Amino acid sequence: MARGQFSVEKKKQVLERILPTAHPEDLKACDLVIEAVFEDRELKAKVTKEAEPFMSGQGFFASNTSTLPISGLATAFSYPDKFIGLHFFSPVDKMQLVEIIKGKKTSDETLARAFDFVLSIRKIPIVVNDSRGFYTSRVFSTYVEEGLALLGEGQNPQCIESAGVAAGMPVGPLALTDEISLTLIEHINRQTEADLKAEGKTRPSHPADAVVEKMIHKFDRKGRAFGAGFYDYPEGESKHLWRDLSKVFPLKTDALGQEEMIDRLMFIQAIETVRCLEEGVLNSVADANIGSIFGWGFPPFKGGALQFINDYGVPAFVEKTSELEKKFGKRFATPKLLVEMASGNKVFE
Repeated sequence: MARGQFSVEKKKQVLERILPTAHPEDLKACDLVIEAVFEDRELKAKVTKEAEPFMSGQGFFASNTSTLPISGLATAFSYPDKFIGLHFFSPVDKMQLVEIIKGKKTSDETLARAFDFVLSIRKIPIVVNDSRGFYTSRVFSTYVEEGLALLGEGQNPQCIESAGVAAGMPVGPLALTDEISLTLIEHINRQTEADLKAEGKTRPSHPADAVVEKMIHKFDRKGRAFGAGFYDYPEGESKHLWRDLSKVFPLKTDALGQEEMIDRLMFIQAIETVRCLEEGVLNSVADANIGSIFGWGFPPFKGGALQFINDYGVPAFVEKTSELEKKFGKRFATPKLLVEMASGNKVFE
C-alpha cells in the first residue's frame, strides 16, 4: 500500500478485511488459523487451545514455528490430523518460500489444503517431514553457527563477513545473527536442550555457543533490535562492526584465507542438507535446491545446496569434507549417503 500499488478502492477493501484483535472469539468460523507467537512450546500450546473452540468445524490449524517439531505442538490440538506447520520467512512480503511441515498425524487432506493455501497467496511451497528445525532452519543455522565459530577461533570479523558475501550469500553471518538476535538463538538452544533432555538425549555442543553466551551475558550485546550486537547501529548513520570485537575475540596470527572460510560456510550447509535427505526430512532433490535458494538465500547461481555438490563433484566433495572434519571437527563428517554416491559414481537428481 505504501508503495502505491493499490488503488484507493482496493486499499479500502483490503483494510476492511483486516481485524486486529486480542480476543480468540473473533476467530469464529475461521477455516485456517496460523499461530505465529514466540518459539516457546508452552506459549504456543496456550494460543492453540484458546483458538480451537472458535474455529470452523472443517478448519485446520497451522503453526509458523521455525524450529519446534510439529508433532509435539499438535498434542495441544484436539485434532492432530488437522494440524500442520506453515513456516514463513522474514521479511514475509519479500521471501517467496513457505515450508510446509507434515506432522506424524497430519492428514493428506490437511496437507493438500495447506498446499493450496500457499499457492493462493502466490508463494512457493515445499513439503518436508517433521524434524527439529525441519529443513530450512536446520541448514540455515549451520551458516550462522559456522560464522560464529570462525569468530570464536580468532578469525578477522570483517574477513568472515566478506567471505559470506563472496560465497554468494545475501549477507555475512555476523550481520545475519544480529538480525535474528542472539537472544532468540540462545532461547532456541535452551528449548532444544530441554526437549532433548526430556527424551533422554543431549544437545551436542557447538563452538558458536560460547560466542553467543559471551556477547549476551558479558557484553550485553544482543542484536540489532537491542541496538547493539556484532555491529553498532549509530542513529542516522550506517551500521559498522563493533570495534571491540577483535579484543573480545583476539585475532589469530595464522589467519585462514578467504577460500577456506568460504569452504567452511558453504560445505557445512551442503552437508546438513544431505543429512536432511538421508533422514527423510526432505522428499526430493528439487525441494532441497528450491528451499535453499528461496528460503534462506543460498546462492542462486550455484543451483541450490545439492546442485552445489553435483557441480563440485561428489567424489571431490567427499574428499574435501574428510579434510574439513580432520581440521575443524565432527560437524563436517561426511554423510554415509555421500560416501555411497561417490563409490557408485552417482549424482543428486
